[in-house]
Amino acid sequence: MPQPIITVTDLSFRYPGADQDSLRNVNLTIEAGDFVTVIGGNGSAKTTLCKTFNGLIPHYWHGEFAGSVHVAGVDTWDSSVTELSAHVGYVYQDFHNQLVRPTVRDEVAFGPVNYGLDDHEERTSSALETLGITELAQRFVWQLSGGQAHLTALASVLAQRPTVLIVDEPVAELDPERAAVIYERLATLNRELGITIITIEHHMEFVARYAKSVILMADGTPAWHLPIEEAITRTGELEAHGIPAPQSINAVKALGISATPRTTEDAVAAIRASGKKPSVHWSGIAHLATQEPNRDVVARAVNVTHGYKSVSGETHMVLNNVNVDLHDGDRVALVGGNGAGKSTLMKLLAGIIVPREGTVWLGETNSRSKASPHLAEHAAYLYQHPELMLLKGSVAEDVALFPKDRKHPDTDALVAHILDRVRLTDFADRDGRTLSGGQQRRATLAIGLAMRPTVLLLDEPTSSLDVSSRDDVTHMLADLAGSIRCTVVATHDMQLVAEWANRVIVLSEGGIIADCHPRELFGSPQVLERAHLTAPEIVRIGNALGVAPVPLSVAELAAAYHGDGPPPVPTATAQTSALGV
Repeated sequence: MPQPIITVTDLSFRYPGADQDSLRNVNLTIEAGDFVTVIGGNGSAKTTLCKTFNGLIPHYWHGEFAGSVHVAGVDTWDSSVTELSAHVGYVYQDFHNQLVRPTVRDEVAFGPVNYGLDDHEERTSSALETLGITELAQRFVWQLSGGQAHLTALASVLAQRPTVLIVDEPVAELDPERAAVIYERLATLNRELGITIITIEHHMEFVARYAKSVILMADGTPAWHLPIEEAITRTGELEAHGIPAPQSINAVKALGISATPRTTEDAVAAIRASGKKPSVHWSGIAHLATQEPNRDVVARAVNVTHGYKSVSGETHMVLNNVNVDLHDGDRVALVGGNGAGKSTLMKLLAGIIVPREGTVWLGETNSRSKASPHLAEHAAYLYQHPELMLLKGSVAEDVALFPKDRKHPDTDALVAHILDRVRLTDFADRDGRTLSGGQQRRATLAIGLAMRPTVLLLDEPTSSLDVSSRDDVTHMLADLAGSIRCTVVATHDMQLVAEWANRVIVLSEGGIIADCHPRELFGSPQVLERAHLTAPEIVRIGNALGVAPVPLSVAELAAAYHGDGPPPVPTATAQTSALGV
């Protein structure tokens, strides 16, 4: 019979200076060999709970600590972070900060070497191979994309072969293909090596497919800890906590089928078993507009080539001879595998960097002709990591920074209006760096809106957000049509691509391999494979069931089965008919 690997008894914790406990009277047992996922909204104390398992709380965060936590029989209060690291490996949400060595191989070898392990070379090579990043071994860590850095952090922990492995947001900043691989690797470690896996996750698709048990955190305490089979049936309760069910569950529910599938395959089987068929009124070819509408070009990249020099002096080329026009009214999703150049292209289009070759035009302005701060009124770039944009002592000051510098005549009224729009009025006087992840995303969006740009470029705006906060960002993006002429989002969130974008630009191998409507992209398996992309669950379900044109949402799948007619014809530019395979 499995034995407890972690036992939490009457645990409460309050951060220094906080006016209430973050953890409240927590009692919890995690069995050895379990694959546990901790879910809950932003600010529900998921990460705080897990930091008590490796001793960061109370040995690093010296707050008010009551109760006890035992890991592998060790009382965390009486031990040290170093002692506990022999049992617990942790990949943090802010994983960039745990990379301390110059190259990827150095980083992965750091733990085994410092523990004096004779097999450190074998452990290092094995961890790199397990995660498929052997080719990055000699790359400097500062050259890595966000997803590559995340894989490196995970490899460095795997090399120490812990008894318990905690991963905070395993798929954050990973392309969809790598995200699935990471969970497969975690499942293998759990199944074959008996490592207890604990993940903190917002993507219920992965929870339903891989977890053995689920802990729902709410207001600093577990609402319940249940086997996955029971947890996913509590759809109403999860919805109340801002955690919608996976699309596979919502799909069968929308068709009136009594089932709780854990995977897309289960959903397809349930729908087939029901005998339901898609309506012939839905079947047919989606005719996409291919004529160029009379819309202004608001930004343009012409024959752009760019790369970065390594310490050795070699230039690593990221983009090669890229041409793209952004039009008034475009809602662009910029997608591609880790390291494809999404962030680089966005920074070029914002004028933050200039290309090694070629030209970027922001309206009628050559990006080389002005310093980037003077281009921000035309194109504003919001960084992948919100904390990089939170510089002042309060959210209101951060939002006011740009308009004050430009001497906007009514800055206070502008800031008040924008904070109200992003629902941060109550947090106006808070230091933005103390807010939850979702609140920080909204704060950076407010900073961008205060610049009043023509083009707004957002780098992974939904990364590490709970679904409720993700939907908030999506709705705000949809509302921007009245004030922003063109919005570009670099993202790995394929559901966001399907439900928000009217245009997708796919980067791979240094160039644009497709520029099309989402329905075209998800109907092209060759492009998806080449760019390391995976279609959303609802698209995979629709494809398996032969629904054509492919549905982009649960509502569209339901319409296909209820005979409500084909999806609306999307607006497209001349470029959006191009699928490069």
